Amino acid sequence: MTVRTPAPSATSREHGLPDHGRRDADPGRPEADRRPSDLAAVTRAAGADHVSTAVVDRARLAHDASHFLLTPSAVVTATSTEQVAAVLAAATRSGTPVTFRSGGTSLSGQGVTDGVLLDVRRHLARVEVLDDGARVRCEPGAVLRRVNAALTRYGRRLGPDPASEIACTIGGVVANNSSGMTSGTVATAYRTLESMVLVLPSGTVVDTGRRDADDLLRTLEPELYAGLLRLRDRVRADVALRARIEHQFSMKNTMGYALNALLDHDSAADILAHLVVGSEGTLAYVAEVTLQTVPALPHAATALCVFDTIDRATDAIIPLTEAGAVAVELLDASSLRVSQRDPKAPDLMRALDVREHTALLVEVQDATADGLAAAANRLRPVVAGLDLTAPAELTTDAAARARMWVTRKVLYAAVAGARPQGTTALLEDIVVPPPALPGAVRDLGALLRRYAYDDAVIFGHAKDANLHFQINPRLDDRAELDRFAAFTEDLVELILGADGSLKAEHGTGRIMTPYVRRQFGDELYDVMRELKRLCDPAGVLSPGVVLGDDPEAHLKNLKTFPAAHPELDRCVECGYCEPVCPSRNTTTTPRQRIVLLREMARSTPERRAALEREYDYQAVQTCAADSLCVTACPVGIDTGKVMKEFRAETRPAPVQVAGDLLARNWAPATTALRTALGVADAVPGPVLAAVTRGLRAVAGETLRDWIPQVGEDLPGPGGSRAALAEGFSAVVGTAADVVFFPACIGSLFAAEGDGEGAAAAFLRLCERAGLRVAVPAGIDALCCGTVWESKGLHDGAATMARKVADQVWDLTDGGRLPLVCDASSCTHGLTGIGRHLDGEAAERWSRVKVVDAVVFAREHLLDRLPVAPGRRLPSLAVHPTCSAVHLGMVADLVTVADAVADDVTVPPSWGCCGTAGDRGMLHPELPAGATEAEAAEIAAAERSGGPFAAYASCNRTCEMGMTAATSRPYRHVLELLEEVTRPPLGPT
Repeated sequence: MTVRTPAPSATSREHGLPDHGRRDADPGRPEADRRPSDLAAVTRAAGADHVSTAVVDRARLAHDASHFLLTPSAVVTATSTEQVAAVLAAATRSGTPVTFRSGGTSLSGQGVTDGVLLDVRRHLARVEVLDDGARVRCEPGAVLRRVNAALTRYGRRLGPDPASEIACTIGGVVANNSSGMTSGTVATAYRTLESMVLVLPSGTVVDTGRRDADDLLRTLEPELYAGLLRLRDRVRADVALRARIEHQFSMKNTMGYALNALLDHDSAADILAHLVVGSEGTLAYVAEVTLQTVPALPHAATALCVFDTIDRATDAIIPLTEAGAVAVELLDASSLRVSQRDPKAPDLMRALDVREHTALLVEVQDATADGLAAAANRLRPVVAGLDLTAPAELTTDAAARARMWVTRKVLYAAVAGARPQGTTALLEDIVVPPPALPGAVRDLGALLRRYAYDDAVIFGHAKDANLHFQINPRLDDRAELDRFAAFTEDLVELILGADGSLKAEHGTGRIMTPYVRRQFGDELYDVMRELKRLCDPAGVLSPGVVLGDDPEAHLKNLKTFPAAHPELDRCVECGYCEPVCPSRNTTTTPRQRIVLLREMARSTPERRAALEREYDYQAVQTCAADSLCVTACPVGIDTGKVMKEFRAETRPAPVQVAGDLLARNWAPATTALRTALGVADAVPGPVLAAVTRGLRAVAGETLRDWIPQVGEDLPGPGGSRAALAEGFSAVVGTAADVVFFPACIGSLFAAEGDGEGAAAAFLRLCERAGLRVAVPAGIDALCCGTVWESKGLHDGAATMARKVADQVWDLTDGGRLPLVCDASSCTHGLTGIGRHLDGEAAERWSRVKVVDAVVFAREHLLDRLPVAPGRRLPSLAVHPTCSAVHLGMVADLVTVADAVADDVTVPPSWGCCGTAGDRGMLHPELPAGATEAEAAEIAAAERSGGPFAAYASCNRTCEMGMTAATSRPYRHVLELLEEVTRPPLGPT
């Protein structure tokens, strides 16, 4: 495959970027030459199988969410605490820099390095709920959202609630002392920490939860132990130092090290644990952490309060907080103007003639509906007494609340997505003492205008006087970089002049390293330097992060954003897409697919060629193209769609013609495929696997994408859909109540075990409920078109779309009757065929209501079909599918499952299984990696509670994928519903 990316531009680093004294960070230069290191020692310690120096691995993991870029000399994939301890000990002996990496959502440059990058996300992600949810023990790679999902059934959650919850990991939450919208300064990682297992650079492992932790630390690390107590006593004895620390940490504060640990804790082990919180991986590795949880508050009421001045808005913060508001979010005038562009914004917002207006988004929450009512009653009089431009309603209506929150959540996406190509979406945060907030907002706005950051927005957590602002500088232009440098100096003066902190939530990283001394003063800075020396005497952990002597560190190693692809250039590299990507454990993620294109665009010809050689497999062929990435992306990028376009570009004209011919002759083609499956079903699994492997080995690149790798887990053939409809006497025309489009994947692949399959189950359920069903004539020749879309066969997809539209329109009585499909991926495919139509056909299709069979069952069948006594299952494991997410039907799936079983389990790590039609058969490593965590959770649940009574999903190929992953029989949930609603047999 040839990837079309622009050649390096004349403004790239290798063509004379402004240097500001910085070291060249050209990714075209061999990274191993940048810093002498003994990689051999690290490789021996980690195990060669866990170390990669491949150019594609170093390039894809070089990028995090920050605006800094350093390419690692090697990547170590960590598998155990013991391995990490050995790597750190080897790195310390050899002087090899090591940086820890998990989610890569950090914004300040703490997750990049030109040394060894130690990736902990894949294998070190265990979550253990303790004490009925009161505590939780986690490994560093566990994604925060997954931890909260595991706590949901206990009515608990973690205290930190950062905006990056979808992708950030526990290791990052602890390393950066994350907080968020509602955590304030009392529910941060620091405040909710109970204990941790940490690994020092020497290789020493310390479990601070042990009763003898202090004694062991004194024995194993005597100098560190004595030094911690010495520094504790030093700051406690100095009134001025103590007062300075107490003031700094009375606010949210992630600048420097958590010196408040020296005041808050007495034992060396506890001091060390709390110093590691917020240390950004520069003092020790967090191998395991136990955190106290907080109550989850699922009931909420929200109000949008708009004021005509900033002063009136800030005057309202204290009364609102005292009345019980858990969230008070501020939006300045620029933020309001940006929010007005969103059609989902509240009518009040869209109609506002914004001048100097400021808004507060106010919310109360409670664990119960009654508790919320009481909280809302306490807050309503305060809201009513505010000097607002229009009355504000405190509402519990979910739709109204969602529209209000759009005004807050849309800001990053709106500003970042609309930024000029080549600029950086730079999101910063600061905090000031609450009385200084009005002046800080005004002065910050004036500063942004003075430096011509006209598209900047200011918003943030007003209750904590914590402001975020976003600008879009172009960091590859010398004049713009000079402007950014001058702006930063004035910003520092502004915030420190208000006795605030230059970092509240995002960490010191590299961007504020030069200013730590200025914020804390010489004496406390020396304390920090001594802490670093005691923990990391060789200085191998993330050098240049948090502490450093370079006054221009924040202006070096800056990331540029060359044009790579029109659909992808908006990417801000935040990494939110990564946890939902099924290929994340196999090859690349959406972020990595995009950054590899950018790396090609900025690389030397030799390096570019090396990356291009790997890109087809690493990015294009192993993309499941499920487009879950777009559901997580804050700027709405569908990387899966682009990868399908790349596939289409590689299809020569004869292949496109063949795809079109296949669409025109789909009925005989499916008959031939079923025949082939019948033959394959008679072949022993090992023989079948060997034959298909051999065929793929000798096939060329074009043919290989059509030859599946299969074995004994391949199901036998299904049956004709037309014959199925005839067997159930499906009606014709407007006499029907519903039009049914049985999916062809159920025709190709037989149901699991002795089941009849989803289509038969749906027809039987409708028959039992007294609903008349129509099936399109010639159904065996029809398909949703997903297979053509996935393979980039545009002509075939268009042909099939026209066939389906012609057959379905009259049958639905002009869109009056719903069109129901029994496979969620096919339902999703049917919703999108309108893009292949034009004119009247497109207009007609827009009126067809496509509904998944699970949703139809929830809406029209459950109430008509009581579960027979004794038939309800005791337990059921459910796998939602990626298409169920796109269709918004996950809740419907769970509701139907609840009707089937007493206890329904959706594993916290559920996600796309990677089967993706036939993609998983072409690349079995894809579903193997995608299902790794979910299969482990199923196995763990069975070890503690025994096997589930049944296993269910809502798509045949996904059921096949999960069956292969877990060795458990996954079936369509409607098959189970049909069985439990069968009427009891009469007397014989």
